[in-house]
Amino acid sequence: MTIRRGQTWGETVPVPPNLLSIGADGDLARVVMRGERRPVRLVGGDLVRTLGGPSPGPGLQRLPIDVLRVIADGRQFVAVAHLVARRGGLFGWWRGPITAVMNADRIGKWDVAPRAHPNDGRADIVDVDDDLGLRARWQARRRLPTGTYLPHPSIATSRVAVGAWAFDPPRRLWLDGVEVGTVRSLGVTVEADGVIIHI
Repeated sequence: MTIRRGQTWGETVPVPPNLLSIGADGDLARVVMRGERRPVRLVGGDLVRTLGGPSPGPGLQRLPIDVLRVIADGRQFVAVAHLVARRGGLFGWWRGPITAVMNADRIGKWDVAPRAHPNDGRADIVDVDDDLGLRARWQARRRLPTGTYLPHPSIATSRVAVGAWAFDPPRRLWLDGVEVGTVRSLGVTVEADGVIIHI
């Protein structure tokens, strides 16, 4: 069951036997795609950073996490932390539109979606308009580590359980930081409580 305001989330448990330790969001997404049934401990990545890092003490936090089910040009994928559709290349962040679908609040050191929660049944969407100039992008980038780049008239945010986009021209797509190719049509459905993790 997804988290509700004022409710406790997760529980402290002893380290389960047969625990599979995973170091990155993309690796967890592949485990989810395979339908792995072993208990999973996530020790690195943007999802762990969103959750405040590994648990101190002898036990682990056992947490249900939403999963992003993705259909990109008919191909099926899974993401656990985020996906980004933008121009390719080294300067893709600096020109053109950007769409970020966030289950975690972070991409690396950037607090892209400060209100995102990985178990609320919604994805936080950040859409950057094509007309956002280089100077404004630089200013937003300087504020991304603290999540204070909003509000901005060329950056829209929303929250969805299901979303769909069409890109013309096509954009490059990254799932949990891993580039998967070019995409023209993109659909995302949030699967509430899609996986149980330990941190």
